[in-house]
Amino acid sequence: MLLCKKIKLDVSEQDMATLEFMQGKCRGLYNWWVMRLRDGEKWHFNDCKKTLSESRAYDPELDQVYGKLLAEVYYRLDGAMRAFFRRVANGETPGFPRVRPRHGFFTLCYPAMYLTLEGNTLILPTGGKGKHKRFPAIRAALTELPPEGFREVAISRDGRGNYYASFSYRQQEEAKRDGNTVAFDLGIKTLATGVTQEGRIYHIGGFKGSCWYNKQLDRLRSKRSKCKKKSRRYLHLSKVYKRVSQRKRNKQRDSLHKASHLIARRLVERTVVVGDLSQRHMVMKEHQERNKALNRAVYNDWGLYAFVQMLTYKCQLYGKELQLVDERNTSKQCSGCGNLQAMPLWKRTYQCAECGLVMDRDENSAHNILTRFFARRGPYTQARPECDVLQATQSGVEVMETSCEGQV
Repeated sequence: MLLCKKIKLDVSEQDMATLEFMQGKCRGLYNWWVMRLRDGEKWHFNDCKKTLSESRAYDPELDQVYGKLLAEVYYRLDGAMRAFFRRVANGETPGFPRVRPRHGFFTLCYPAMYLTLEGNTLILPTGGKGKHKRFPAIRAALTELPPEGFREVAISRDGRGNYYASFSYRQQEEAKRDGNTVAFDLGIKTLATGVTQEGRIYHIGGFKGSCWYNKQLDRLRSKRSKCKKKSRRYLHLSKVYKRVSQRKRNKQRDSLHKASHLIARRLVERTVVVGDLSQRHMVMKEHQERNKALNRAVYNDWGLYAFVQMLTYKCQLYGKELQLVDERNTSKQCSGCGNLQAMPLWKRTYQCAECGLVMDRDENSAHNILTRFFARRGPYTQARPECDVLQATQSGVEVMETSCEGQV
């Protein structure tokens, strides 16, 4: 399978300026084509790529950008247009390619065959030849050893100005193991709530510090809004804001990595079933209006899409099978009798009006997801012995024993 390893780079100020120059030119070329497509011009990959020579003649500074990086711009835009046409054909929300903002770093993708690795130093080529060469080759020191046989290197930058190199490489997949099935419901209060065939329940928590970081960021924004723009204090508060927001993102991603590793590596079940996020409408318009009228806040800051992406490649890495199931009405449907009733997002306990079942909302949804998954494979019997409640937090993993006897 194809994996990626992200390594921090130590880059000099001169090489930073070179990277900023090249990514700015690539971003400008990308945005120029997006605007032309918005004005009604048709996209033909081969014809549009042939216009690169005309763009070089119009902007001679493009000659100082490595040619493979400019060609990658057309491939990236072609992928965005293919995804746009695919969504239109499927009747989904199209989402036309958007213009890349100035504050965002346009990732530079280098093929491995054009790079040179000297010890722990990665040499990145630049554009230009002979006396017309303006920028020398970029020499970036790696803080870790890169994987062997890497295929492509993507240079990126975070909000604090640190540069990273992402190495893509292939690794042989592990053999699949025998085991049972566990179904997870991704929720609001808890990151994931799972249930197995035997009735064991897993509660996996996510990052708990979002509220604290959001308050700090709001306070910094409030102070910065009272300062004169581009003043010394304004620039200082902007740097602090970037540092705090980057720390929040790092801790959130660390929590998602721990939770996905817990499911893919430590749980004994071989098949993992998750509700399809494309069918999820957690905060619909009517929910927002009702919650606003009742003064109730419904907010999700887990990063569910990133969690599913991490779970996808980690299950493949550790030899597990990941299945996506349509979870429409799984929160409204009773797992005991199949009755459908309204379940607003603020109501966390499911109480069936027909059979009297009382259960946590996410646990009921997980039972329904598991039932739908087995309905595609045939009948099955589901018992409910003792339940293991497992919580994955930012600090570690905590396992608690609970009993399901007497559960309604």
